[in-house]
Amino acid sequence: MDDIDRMLIGLLQEDATRSYAVLGKAVGLSSGAAHERVRKLRERGVIRRTTIEVDQAALGRAVTAYVLVDGSTWMGDSAGRLAEIPEIEEAHVIAGPASVLLKVRTAGTVELQDVLRRVFGVDGVTGTQTIVVLETLFERTLK
Repeated sequence: MDDIDRMLIGLLQEDATRSYAVLGKAVGLSSGAAHERVRKLRERGVIRRTTIEVDQAALGRAVTAYVLVDGSTWMGDSAGRLAEIPEIEEAHVIAGPASVLLKVRTAGTVELQDVLRRVFGVDGVTGTQTIVVLETLFERTLK
């Protein structure tokens, strides 16, 4: 991966609807060459998917929380069960004070409490610690 690939990725992260002509012009390539580069980045798995960024509060998910999950077993085996809970946006096996870190978005604290009940229903979960976000200063994807 070279600097042109990195520039293309950055441009697509800012606005994935840009045409190949616009992308090519921005990095000094033809439309076809830009298209080919992006195709290769997809084939190699560098670009895994194209998506949009949404305002979670506008979708009725105003509460963001991080949940540390303690487990009595290897919690990496619970990925499928955790993925069944739609309010869980991210799940990471971690080293530190817990086994898994979850990013959860809900409409309010009542819904968050319901998510926690469902997390406790996952085999091996022995406890949780929840951190509720008061304000998000910024979120970004690194280029």
